[in-house]
Amino acid sequence: MKKNDRNLYLTNINVDEAVKKYIDKFKDRINNPDTEKIEVIYSLGRVSADPIFAKYSSPNYNASAMDGIAVIAEKTYQASENNAVRLINVDDYMLVDTGDPIIEPYNAVIMIEDVEEIDENTVEITKAASPWQHIRPIGEDIVANEMIIPIKHKIRPVDIGALLSGGITKINVYKKPTVGIIPTGTEIVEPGSKMEIGSIIESNSRIFEGLTKEYGGIPNRYSPVVDNYNKLKKKIMQSVKENDITIINAGSSAGTEDYTVNIIRELGEVIVHGIASKPGKPAILGVINNKPVMGIPGYPVSAYLVFDIISREIISRYQGILPEKPITIEALSSRRIVSSLKHREYVRIKLGKVGDKLIATPLNRGAGVTMSLVRADGVLIIPQNSEGVEAGEKVNIQLYKNLDDVENTIVSIGSHDLIMDMFSNYIHKSNSKYNLSSAHVGSMGGIMSLRRKETHISPIHLLDENTGKYNISFIVKYLNNMNIVLVKGIKRIQGFMVNKNNPKNISNFIDIANNDIIFVNRQKGAGTRLLTDYMLKKNKISASNIIGYEREMTTHMAVAAAVASGSADVGVGVYSAAKAMGLDFIPISEEEYDFAIPEEYLKDNKIQLFIEILKDKDFQTEIVKLGGYKFEEAGKLIKVKDNN
Repeated sequence: MKKNDRNLYLTNINVDEAVKKYIDKFKDRINNPDTEKIEVIYSLGRVSADPIFAKYSSPNYNASAMDGIAVIAEKTYQASENNAVRLINVDDYMLVDTGDPIIEPYNAVIMIEDVEEIDENTVEITKAASPWQHIRPIGEDIVANEMIIPIKHKIRPVDIGALLSGGITKINVYKKPTVGIIPTGTEIVEPGSKMEIGSIIESNSRIFEGLTKEYGGIPNRYSPVVDNYNKLKKKIMQSVKENDITIINAGSSAGTEDYTVNIIRELGEVIVHGIASKPGKPAILGVINNKPVMGIPGYPVSAYLVFDIISREIISRYQGILPEKPITIEALSSRRIVSSLKHREYVRIKLGKVGDKLIATPLNRGAGVTMSLVRADGVLIIPQNSEGVEAGEKVNIQLYKNLDDVENTIVSIGSHDLIMDMFSNYIHKSNSKYNLSSAHVGSMGGIMSLRRKETHISPIHLLDENTGKYNISFIVKYLNNMNIVLVKGIKRIQGFMVNKNNPKNISNFIDIANNDIIFVNRQKGAGTRLLTDYMLKKNKISASNIIGYEREMTTHMAVAAAVASGSADVGVGVYSAAKAMGLDFIPISEEEYDFAIPEEYLKDNKIQLFIEILKDKDFQTEIVKLGGYKFEEAGKLIKVKDNN
């Protein structure tokens, strides 16, 4: 493949500059958005195209604000506790309900609670009324010809009420832009289709549909188009004709079948190809027939971020408004995050409040990791020309979720196990107020997070090579100045995960040093990595003799997936992960997976709930079904200093 057979990025333009340059291209359309007249009752979320003035006053008559009697105030002035005044029906008062008109000569209302009935035509009062007491005057709420809402106002439920009260039944609003969404790629299939090797379920366009609706647009999603220049060109032309904005997903990069940029160039103009964003670099901003046509990368995270950054601007501005600014909060980064100087980087973040500190833990940064968006509480934007942030550094996080959810989150940083996902589910079932944020940085990473006071809980399974015991010696060594309680968790089986029928006949660590075997490892600091290194040392095997030793995964499921996909022959992990991925399993050892918790957090309701779930028989039954787990002392508290 020759380099000139591929597309080349035209730019690596700063993100803000790219957005401004693109918006300027449509300033006439943005400054004069299309409008339509709609009924007020259907106007929720729409944007007013004119200031709206009341047709009527509200109320449009003097109205009683209470149930009671309408009176002539002057006839009540002598009333007091010591001097009851009697009033005669019609001559001195009339009965009224809330909202009834107050007509002359009456000019005040006395609450029914302050009235004593003498007979059917006579009442007695012991308190004087002041003029216009408990009366809503004409226009108290809205005065005729008063402006109810200004131009470019996003209409809320209360606005609808005010408009109707002011006699307005129809209003002029900006039209919702229609957004054509074209998924592309020979490899993509619709959800529910039969999956084959090389097939990818198409989901990005459905995300775009949802985002378009959130931003106020009308999505028009087309069926996927295969990687064929003429077919894609035809579909783009159709979308441009039928919609205000067109989004082409995938095919924006530099591959030989990435046709989008050349088609836009043929039919119109490419304004930008390539933005200084990570992920999201290969974005295309183009124009066809004076309409925005955007090429958005295919990787899910790249697709989401580019759509959120750029498409949101266009969709919002086409309705005469600016995008809503995200809520930003300050937090401490739990880890060092290295960033490229060439790009602005968007790092998905899990948040949790530990003590008085808000802790930000980065999630998987891959552009294809959809679950990083699902799990994220917010995003950290690292500016272009920055090398990143240090552990413990203050950072600004744009929130994806309500801050109350973050403050009710149990922060767990440490070793990975499928049990943590089950905990999250049970916490929601038991008390929807609470959440679990589980960051998988390995057992030693968890110990260091405890040391920095950045987590409530650290799941750990650290084997002491000298004693053969788990966890306590590491807490003593690294957390000796803290009062740590070890909450006993589960016993689980670690072993070799291999493909069905064990095609390479792997049975021990000596076998994986064979040149024919490809290994996949866990990250440094993971308890499984320490176990692996311990067993290699015990068997006098050099890591340099193992092919794939340097390839690291951050979870047991990722190791299992690597083996199941054929990119590795074997990895070390828990039985439940092997079972979940349909792999065979050769046991190595049983280990103790426990939870290290600072004693001060044991009184926290969130942590008490966590321990209650750990002891719950239904929860334990569900975990045992996963395979390879035993509960013997679950929930037992060991004060480490007392046992040292």
